[in-house]
Amino acid sequence: MGIIAIVVTFAISVFIARMLIPRILLISMRKRLFDVPDARKLHKRAIPRLGGVSFFPTVLFAFCFVYAIRILAGYQLPEDYVAHLLPEMLLFGCGMTLLYLTGIADDLVGVRYRQKFVIQILCACFFPLSGLWINDFYGLFGIYELSPYIGMPFTVLTVVFITNAINLIDGIDGLASGLSSVALLVFTCLFAEKGMWSYAMLACGTFGVLIPFFYYNVFGSAERARKIFMGDTGSLTLGYTLSFLAIKYCQNNPAVSSFTEGAFVIAFSTLIIPAFDVIRVVLFRIRHGRNPFEPDRNHIHHKLLAVGLTPRQAMIGLLCTSCVFSAANIFLMPYIDNTCMLLADIIIWTVLNIYLDKIRDKRMAEQPSSAR
Repeated sequence: MGIIAIVVTFAISVFIARMLIPRILLISMRKRLFDVPDARKLHKRAIPRLGGVSFFPTVLFAFCFVYAIRILAGYQLPEDYVAHLLPEMLLFGCGMTLLYLTGIADDLVGVRYRQKFVIQILCACFFPLSGLWINDFYGLFGIYELSPYIGMPFTVLTVVFITNAINLIDGIDGLASGLSSVALLVFTCLFAEKGMWSYAMLACGTFGVLIPFFYYNVFGSAERARKIFMGDTGSLTLGYTLSFLAIKYCQNNPAVSSFTEGAFVIAFSTLIIPAFDVIRVVLFRIRHGRNPFEPDRNHIHHKLLAVGLTPRQAMIGLLCTSCVFSAANIFLMPYIDNTCMLLADIIIWTVLNIYLDKIRDKRMAEQPSSAR
């Protein structure tokens, strides 16, 4: 029954998104709601950026409809499970609504990053309020159980961090939606394996809405007005959803789910590329005396473009890298210590960036001589 609910939620999300996105494109063209190209952006034409408007309503409808049918069909959840599920889902919906409206305002008229930051913190506070917070590190760096005074603020920080990481990685076609799709598929499998069907439905429903968007974003033609971006509306809601799923999976709560060794590292291994990339970029900007919130061209996808890859090759390469990181962390966790696993991830990521920097610098040094 649970697998059927996941499949139906996915199918409904795909269907509704497939109907909505062409109409959003039409409205954007008629009202001239475009993402205008500039020196920092890769696209050369004005492209609609309201694709993310379809995300939250589609997932909300698909999830609520299938869940209602399950209840009407006589499906009953354990009382302990419901006691945690309802507050989490309701307050998650409240946070999603605020971020959704903020994203729309930002895509249409612009919102100052300080105001967005305050709203993100407010939305992140809904997680601990519902009882959902990171309460265990599972032995990472020798740390196990966390007190509420540490775990709750850390949870708020984590939600804001992941939400912005997805927003910042959205630099080339298909990258943010592709990385999010990889993470959502992994979460669907992880929650299904634990029998936590409600969260698996949410993950798979969100994945479903990304499939039509990915098609229009990657394969759509700007010349034929068939290309669209997700905008801040999409990236903010995606980041919030992914942080919700990651924190839920790594929360140690015997009343809801069985214990999973290394759940913290497993959950956030799905988000390694956006998370590690934003940390590296922010540290780079601070080290060079720049505003850490000011955009530049130093993200991992910019490096891949600088070494000679096309945008699509860079996107595919990063999606494959994300799959490798997730699979390696999940399958090796029973055999390798938490801390060693995370340190290995950091070392691999650092070596990869150093290697790309050397190739980029070499290409830049060769360009003047080749021009002569």
